[in-house]
Amino acid sequence: MRKRTEPVALEHERCAAAGSSSSGSAAAALDADCRLKQNLRLTGPAAAEPRCAADAGMKRALGRRKGVWLRLRKILFCVLGLYIAIPFLIKLCPGIQAKLIFLNFVRVPYFIDLKKPQDQGLNHTCNYYLQPEEDVTIGVWHTVPAVWWKNAQGKDQMWYEDALASSHPIILYLHGNAGWGDSVGTPSERGMTYDALHVFDWIKARSGDNPVYIWGHSLGTGVATNLVRRLCERETPPDALILESPFTNIREEAKSHPFSVIYRYFPGFDWFFLDPITSSGIKFANDENVKHISCPLLILHAEDDPVVPFQLGRKLYSIAAPARSFRDFKVQFVPFHSDLGYRHKYIYKSPELPRILREFLGKSEPEHQH
Repeated sequence: MRKRTEPVALEHERCAAAGSSSSGSAAAALDADCRLKQNLRLTGPAAAEPRCAADAGMKRALGRRKGVWLRLRKILFCVLGLYIAIPFLIKLCPGIQAKLIFLNFVRVPYFIDLKKPQDQGLNHTCNYYLQPEEDVTIGVWHTVPAVWWKNAQGKDQMWYEDALASSHPIILYLHGNAGWGDSVGTPSERGMTYDALHVFDWIKARSGDNPVYIWGHSLGTGVATNLVRRLCERETPPDALILESPFTNIREEAKSHPFSVIYRYFPGFDWFFLDPITSSGIKFANDENVKHISCPLLILHAEDDPVVPFQLGRKLYSIAAPARSFRDFKVQFVPFHSDLGYRHKYIYKSPELPRILREFLGKSEPEHQH
C-alpha cells in the first residue's frame, strides 16, 4: 500500500504507468481513482484553513467582549465609589452645602455687564451699589414704571433716587439663588437678611409715605420672611408680603429638590445632607416666620414647579392662614395650573397677574417701581 506522504507527482506517474499496461475500462477506473485521491489531498488542508480562521476570529471577538466588560466594570466601580464618597465629603465639609444652596458663583448669562442694564433693553433701569457694612457691597437695579421710559433716558442715580418719592408704589424684589448679582462678600442667611433690611431702610428714607411691598422668589422667599419678621417685631411692617414659589424651610426644600433624588433613600440621608445645612447656620424657616408676621400675605405657586414642589407652597399657606398674627390681615394662595407651563420662574408671564395683585391689594394700584 502506498504511503499518504508520497508526492503528488509520483502518484501521477504510477497512475499513468498503470493506464498504459491495462485495458481501457480498467485504465479509466484507475485514472478516476487517482484523480479522486488527488482531489482529497488537495482539498483537505484547504478546507481546514477557513475553520482555523473562524476559530481565531471568534477568539478575538470574545477577547474584545471581555475587554469591554472589564472597562464597564471599572467604570461602574468608579461611579459607585464616587456615589458613596460624596455623602462623606459633604458631611466632612459642610461648606459645600452652603455653596450649593446659594450658588453665588454661578453667572447666567456669564458675559453680561450688570453695570449697564440698558444693554439688556432696560432703558428705564439704573444700576448702583449700596454698602451696608465695611467690605460688603450690594448691587442694586432700580427700575421705574414703564410710563417713565422716555423720561428715564440717560438719567443719573440721583434722578432715580428722587423717583422713589413719586406717587408710585415700590416693590423690593429679592430674587432666588444663582444667575445674577455682582454684590461683594460671602453669602450667609444672616448676612443676606441684614442686607435686605439695609435696602428696605434705604428705600423708606427716600420714599415718604409711598407703599412698599416685599416680593421674594424661591430662595428669596426665605430672605423675605426673615426680613418681614424683623420689620414686624420692630413695628415697621411693609405694606404687603408676596411670596412666589416658596418653601416651608430649607431642610424640606433640600429633601424635595430634584438634585436629591439619587440620594433621597440613601441610609442616613438627613445626617449626611441635611444636618450639615443646619450646622452651617442655614434654616430659612418660612414656616416659623409666618407665625410672627403681621401684614397682608400673598402666595403664588405653579403646580408644575420642578424645583420647589407645589405642595410646599400649599403647606406654607396652611400654616400661615390660621396664624394669630394674620387675624387682621388678608392671606391668599393663588395656584397656577400645570397646563400653563409657568414652572418655577415664569409666573410673571401670566396675563392674570396684574389683576391678581390689584384685587389682593384691595385697590387699583398704579404701576410699580422696583
